[in-house]
Amino acid sequence: MAQIMMCEPFELYNLLNQCSCVSRLAEINYLCLIDARETQDYRMSHIITAKNVKMDSEGMFLLPEDVEVDSIRHVVVYDSNTSCLQEQGRAVECAQALAKASLHPVHIVRGGFQRFSALYHFLRTEKIIYTIMELESLKIYPVEVLAGLLYMGDQKQGMDSSILKDLKISAFISILQSDTQECQSIKGNQTILNIPVADSVASDLYSSFERICSFIDTHINMGSKVLIVSRQGRSRCSAVTIAFLMHHLKYTLEQACTHLLKCRPSMRPNRGFMQQLSDWEFHKTGTKVTDISEPHF
Repeated sequence: MAQIMMCEPFELYNLLNQCSCVSRLAEINYLCLIDARETQDYRMSHIITAKNVKMDSEGMFLLPEDVEVDSIRHVVVYDSNTSCLQEQGRAVECAQALAKASLHPVHIVRGGFQRFSALYHFLRTEKIIYTIMELESLKIYPVEVLAGLLYMGDQKQGMDSSILKDLKISAFISILQSDTQECQSIKGNQTILNIPVADSVASDLYSSFERICSFIDTHINMGSKVLIVSRQGRSRCSAVTIAFLMHHLKYTLEQACTHLLKCRPSMRPNRGFMQQLSDWEFHKTGTKVTDISEPHF
């Protein structure tokens, strides 16, 4: 029987917003998201791609007929508002049924639909059936690195006004190859910090780490939300995000990388940036704790 664990709403949000070339929700073995509420509540509104489960005549939850639970990497359940495993509600009972078939931990969303939908109203829907093409074309949001405060994404997401509005982004850092000088400006409702750096092992991000960390600190200390973007959202912005996690949470380089990998498994700073992050670790801690010669994280 698989382990049953709680997960935070932002963890489900990040699962829903992973992509390769298209949304990972189109992958048949990626995510099984189960709505354990009454069918009438599910039909009114539910989290995008969630399936409603049925019960037998004895009130026991049945496994979804069209899903091979034992082959799914992520199994997530929610009900209206379950907040801990000790509550004997619909989410816990459904998770227990799923855990008998799953090979991976079954997660219950803390606070259920009520909490998740309050935080991410834009991921609610009444739609029940999706084609593969519809799943592939779903809007992908930036991943959430620090709950309610810091996000990381690609250039396209940074230019999407609906994303900025939905996430209530007040400031963002743009790290793109450009002929312009490093500068700070205001566009619409967002304060923008432009860092003109190419994605090259020879590029210098290190010299901008202090200013970037100060910029993010200023905004999140006011409760504002910050988005970091680079062209593909994999190398430059992940390097900057890791540098900030080391600064803000006092993480080692390995701890910061591990944290970010949980949010976005596809993140990959290039080797030049990894060396600069190692130098940053030495600057912040007085020693190089993390061996980057053969990173295993």
